[in-house]
Amino acid sequence: MSALTVRRIRHRYLILHALRWLPSGLLIPVSILLMQERGLTLAQIGVAVSVQGLVVLALELPTGGFADALGSKPILVAASAVNLASLALFVVADSFALLAAVFALQGVFRALDSGPLESWYVNATLAADPDAEYERGLGHGGAVLGLVIAVGALLSGGLVLLGPVGPVSALTLPLLPAAALQLVYLVALLTLLSEARARRGAAAMLSSVREAPRMVGQAFGLVRRSRVLLALLAVELFWGFGMMTFEGLLPVRLAEVAGDPDRAAALLGPAGAMAWLASAGGAACVPLLSRRIGTALAAALLRIVQGVTVVGMGLLAGPVGVLVAYLGCYAVHGAANPLHMGLLHRQVDGPYRTSVISLNSMVAMPAAGLGGIALGALADSAGVTTAMLAGAVVLALAAPLYLPARPAGGPGSGTAAPGANGAGAEAAGAAGSERRASPVANASVEAGN
Repeated sequence: MSALTVRRIRHRYLILHALRWLPSGLLIPVSILLMQERGLTLAQIGVAVSVQGLVVLALELPTGGFADALGSKPILVAASAVNLASLALFVVADSFALLAAVFALQGVFRALDSGPLESWYVNATLAADPDAEYERGLGHGGAVLGLVIAVGALLSGGLVLLGPVGPVSALTLPLLPAAALQLVYLVALLTLLSEARARRGAAAMLSSVREAPRMVGQAFGLVRRSRVLLALLAVELFWGFGMMTFEGLLPVRLAEVAGDPDRAAALLGPAGAMAWLASAGGAACVPLLSRRIGTALAAALLRIVQGVTVVGMGLLAGPVGVLVAYLGCYAVHGAANPLHMGLLHRQVDGPYRTSVISLNSMVAMPAAGLGGIALGALADSAGVTTAMLAGAVVLALAAPLYLPARPAGGPGSGTAAPGANGAGAEAAGAAGSERRASPVANASVEAGN
């Protein structure tokens, strides 16, 4: 790992990041429709999909600790193999039980996959150059994610138009290249992801299983001792709650202004692809923005701007106005994710990095569920616009929580202090020591994590 330069590590990370998300881009447009085609009701689909969320919730922290104890590469290889199995089963699954099993496997995949690739990139970059600014790669990763999901969605639509092919229905067709690409990703992981691990074999695995709970406990200890980490996790609470405005309420709002649900549905397909491209553009602007005003201040500003875009979605008249605000919201979303994750990384020592990322991911899940229930109820009782305005306020309220991450010696800078070993902190103990905020600055966005 240390033989690789920072640039080569970044290139490998971006290649692997693209291969990881391209299959998801192919699946997103067809998954729900495919399950309906195979006879499931919307209620059954909801239950099947909820299996994934429950599995992720149960395994997120243990798998994060396992990755910190054993290493990123074996966890990512296992995750990729599980996802390949889930896609193969999805091709033939024709009952509620089998489709629930598909989403259970997807849950295992997402729990294993949440964090290790990003952690490998940050740790490998700092090993190659302790003063390296990995925010650039994280921002590029967000741009790559948006681009490949948009490309995958467009390819998926094209394949559906070409289908059916023999016994394979049009909606099933995108699953075949998705599975093939997942196999390519698995091979690429084995080839490109170089990781120095002191321990290998069955004994190392058993030892890592025993160490995983300790890693999780140490991650909780870091959070308890760091007001910066607590503030960043609190941001995720507000963020998860408010995201329901543009993920759950937008279709209802669009149907309201379009005056026809069918017309709204026709607009949502291309709008979704454009939104991911806007997200990619936003992520690409991250390095420029963080250099100009500092990572923490940039992240705080984007929380307010995203709230403003949601206000636009709620108040602007006509489909064009709503969709322009929607694209703006996704551009901000793409830029905000790398900044948030970069600030999170700067507070964590390498051995606990994936566990803390898993904690961050876990915080968003119940917040999103609560947001869906609360904002949905508010929309039913007071209207969609009122619910979107409430969600916009919640998003903007997260802005001050980034201020504790500002360094003491500068205006929200994201640059490591000399000798800070890229983590920008003074050790407060031995293993599991807390990394405090320093004059340093950056990720990824998840489509389904």
